[in-house]
Amino acid sequence: LSILLSLLVPAHSTRSPDCGGILTPLGLSYFAEVSKPHAETVLRQDLMAPTAPDLLVGSKKPSSRTQINSVKVTELALSLVPDSGLRLSVDVDLGITPAPSTTKVIRLSIRADLHVEMNPEGNLELVTSACKPTTEEVQSTEEIESKSSSSELDKEINVDKVCLEVSKLLLSPNEELISLTAQFPITPSCQLQYLPLAAPVFSEQGITISLQTTFQVAGMAIPLPVSPVPFNMPELASSSPAHLTLAFSEHFFTSLFFALEMAGAFNMTIPVTWAVPPATSNSPAPQMGSLFPEDLPVVLQAVFRSSTRVVLEEGKAALKLFLTVHVGAGSPAFQSFLSVNV
Repeated sequence: LSILLSLLVPAHSTRSPDCGGILTPLGLSYFAEVSKPHAETVLRQDLMAPTAPDLLVGSKKPSSRTQINSVKVTELALSLVPDSGLRLSVDVDLGITPAPSTTKVIRLSIRADLHVEMNPEGNLELVTSACKPTTEEVQSTEEIESKSSSSELDKEINVDKVCLEVSKLLLSPNEELISLTAQFPITPSCQLQYLPLAAPVFSEQGITISLQTTFQVAGMAIPLPVSPVPFNMPELASSSPAHLTLAFSEHFFTSLFFALEMAGAFNMTIPVTWAVPPATSNSPAPQMGSLFPEDLPVVLQAVFRSSTRVVLEEGKAALKLFLTVHVGAGSPAFQSFLSVNV
């Protein structure tokens, strides 16, 4: 029975996106720039910890432990590798003390290839596919002229330690990717949730991610019709100054307003006051005064009579709402005496 049911459920790959986003190379550069302080904090906490394993190994004096007393990230860059992923470049200046009387600065350069994959939970995850660290000693002019004996400092690297640090740098971006699929509240009873359909596409244009949206009202998923028109992410102009471009289809907006309609977000009740004018000897009593001879509260109720339609055109968008407005007395029970379609 389970095999039969699995055949009846539409395949994951057949679902079409209704929205998505493109992170451009400019946006990627900005993300790398603002990530430098975070990367420096992570590396400083781990590399300078008393219990941290040696970063530099193979010392000619096994009994002496190289101590790192300063960590400074001088450069952090992310570049696109079309059809593959990203390349992470990090340059870190390490102040090390191989002996009590000497302190040297070692430039640690890390080059790592990154790619994004979907985990079994359906979330996107940034992982390392290759990692290559190198080091060189940074010397001042006086140090080069003196050729001090401390230049014999060993340059072999604990590759496992460095690549573990790279994986720790990805913890924060992965948390952001997981939060992408968290339920987002629209109203107290209505939520939307974005579902990635596949791993992002990496190209010279940027990183393109396609999403499908599900809506829930009162904890129940709303069945939505299949989009009649396949949705594709728009092409970006090469001269565009945008960092991030978001694209939403007509089907997305139509589904959004349908969910809001189901949640009653547009049902409005507007209280007004109806004052009955007194009858005069020259004119008969008004009709409303005949029905309700005393002053009473009048209520306007607006409800949807058909689904909202969204039409997107070049340079503009149109939202078509189909409402019925009921006018009636609100006390003790609502009595409608006029209905108008809007």
